[in-house]
Amino acid sequence: MRASTASVPRFRLRNRTIPGPPRDPVKARLLRLYVRLLHRFGPQRWWPGRAPYEVAVGAILTQHTAWVNAARAVSALRGRGLLRAGRLARLPGSVLAEMIRASGTYRLKARRLRSFTRWLLERHGGSWASVRRAPLGALRRNLLSVAGLGPETVDAILLYAAGRPVFVADEYTRRVLVRHRLLPIGAGYEQARTFIETHLPSDPALFNEFHALLVAVGKTHCRAVPRCDRCPLRVDLGGRRPAGSSPV
Repeated sequence: MRASTASVPRFRLRNRTIPGPPRDPVKARLLRLYVRLLHRFGPQRWWPGRAPYEVAVGAILTQHTAWVNAARAVSALRGRGLLRAGRLARLPGSVLAEMIRASGTYRLKARRLRSFTRWLLERHGGSWASVRRAPLGALRRNLLSVAGLGPETVDAILLYAAGRPVFVADEYTRRVLVRHRLLPIGAGYEQARTFIETHLPSDPALFNEFHALLVAVGKTHCRAVPRCDRCPLRVDLGGRRPAGSSPV
């Protein structure tokens, strides 16, 4: 029995109709999730109107702390005119640490800020245009070699500061994808990032908004104990419990 090709796209070549590539059902499903989240939460507008270096500084300062604490430290640096790579690089480490005390683990974060700033100045002359032009794979590997910058921080810098098409597959993202059976239980950061980047268009604006929306639903509904009753993504489960959750 021949399989139906009714849902397969077709195109003509020299008067012959041949099947096109199969549709990607995962892409369609992910985009439906995105649309539902956007309808419920609206545009998140993460880091609007900020200079790239300030965004990168914020991405480092928000490690292992709430954004409100990181924002206080960023504000302190902004108030002193230090959100420029050249100026921050000249600041003594002890002084920098005291200025970002609100962000927690401030001595450690001061070292990481200085390491990142040296990388930016030495590798790219402090130019974000250079960061945007660099081959993405090599750029990401190089940035991951900076002391204290893990994949999530690096990808946040690349996406939100440099506008590169890299998805930030943080804990919220992984939790939602696992519970909706798009990823296996226990999937790691790189597996989740590669999954999203494989199935969605390589569009920084889409990655930016989708990541922010997944954080929004993760904080309100897809928590450690899921709250599915009013979740905008509930219909995607098809009446099943979230994967990995215990019966109520």
